[in-house]
Amino acid sequence: MTEVIGIDLGGTAIKLGRFQQDGTCSESFSVPTPQPATPTAVVEAMTKAILQLDPNQHCLAIGIGTPGPADATGRIARVAINLTGWLDVPLADLLEANTAYPTVLANDANCAGLGEAWLGAGRCFRHLILLTLGTGVGGAIILDGKLFTGHQGAASELGLITLNPDGPMCNSGNQGSLEQYTSIRAIRRRTGKEPAELCAMAREGDPKALEFWQSYGRDLGAGLASLIYVLTPEAIVIGGGVSASAEFFFPAALAEIERRVLPSSRVGLKLLKAELGNQAGIVGAAQLAWQSLC
Repeated sequence: MTEVIGIDLGGTAIKLGRFQQDGTCSESFSVPTPQPATPTAVVEAMTKAILQLDPNQHCLAIGIGTPGPADATGRIARVAINLTGWLDVPLADLLEANTAYPTVLANDANCAGLGEAWLGAGRCFRHLILLTLGTGVGGAIILDGKLFTGHQGAASELGLITLNPDGPMCNSGNQGSLEQYTSIRAIRRRTGKEPAELCAMAREGDPKALEFWQSYGRDLGAGLASLIYVLTPEAIVIGGGVSASAEFFFPAALAEIERRVLPSSRVGLKLLKAELGNQAGIVGAAQLAWQSLC
């Protein structure tokens, strides 16, 4: 039985899973991310966990989702957000030296997109966008079933597109980015409340909460309209913590898309909620490993 290993490297946990080519997960578990999470400490923890997951070393390759951009070759972690001392870390080389498994990297949002495209909400489509609405707003672009990473591996920063030229400043250096209107941080800034609280209020029929989600959906739809015109996807998959409130903002987002986008650019377009939750990262990392073997 041939398998690969998918790894999701996070600031607090390292999740690992062993996957067959049809997507069956034979085994998965997580280990704490060492603190401080220096490259040396993380590679050591990963190596131990990999040998625990596959003690007989039967797997063919490793895919890793990292919390930041990887280079175009999928070998170097350029920066890893919330990890200590990560700058141009040759993570693939380091793990290959320790384990002898061929290794490939991608940004964690890209891996989540691959996961949803393989086994989740996007599995019926060849061309799709994933948008993760969380503390920030990440994204992934899948074209013809393959992850699109662009020049130098830096593509798919979908949350950083401009929504309002005069809007709030973004950590990226942009101003009025989509992230500044649709992230959890943005919701807190705009309402003083947590998304879960606004969701509960909306379920109880609170008019202010319902009005907020309508406004939120319009902002999201306006941002998605720009992406649709460029990429004409078959489906847009929405993940991240804010997606728990999708029932309250999807209708407004769809209405805004229909208002702004020519029918010829949105034929049959589906707006879908992500299905894999916090497993999307390891699923997508495993698919990244399988694709590296093709």
